[in-house]
Amino acid sequence: MYHIVTRKRPDPEPVADDDKDEKKERVLHTRVPERLEAHLRQRAEDLGISVSNLVRNVLGHAFGLVGDVVADSHAIARAARGDTKPAPAPAAAVTSIDDVIAWQPVVLGKNAVCATCNAIIPRGTQGALGAGTTIVICTECLGALA
Repeated sequence: MYHIVTRKRPDPEPVADDDKDEKKERVLHTRVPERLEAHLRQRAEDLGISVSNLVRNVLGHAFGLVGDVVADSHAIARAARGDTKPAPAPAAAVTSIDDVIAWQPVVLGKNAVCATCNAIIPRGTQGALGAGTTIVICTECLGALA
């Protein structure tokens, strides 16, 4: 397996001021077995999103899960050593839309996928951000919550 990370090259022509603020996109290429590719494509189709968005979402959630596993393993190790001091409680990672305590209307700086209905929310349009999270929902789903 190998990875290639590339950046979008700047245009040699002068660029408008509003284009200068756009973040440089990164592309990550990776080799996967044919079976995994088929599974990813099928899952993305079932969810109505692109394979790219599916992989991006899975990777984003995986880092949160890994952090939880590491914290749990530290707690198990402390218990095995007989350490009775309570460990500092890690901040609870909100990974479910049901755990969001509040919604903040926002104008999106990049495309997003609604966590409720899987609709694509284009950059520059309104959506809602879960307070303290990266969970985004569309205005229709926000209205349904109200």
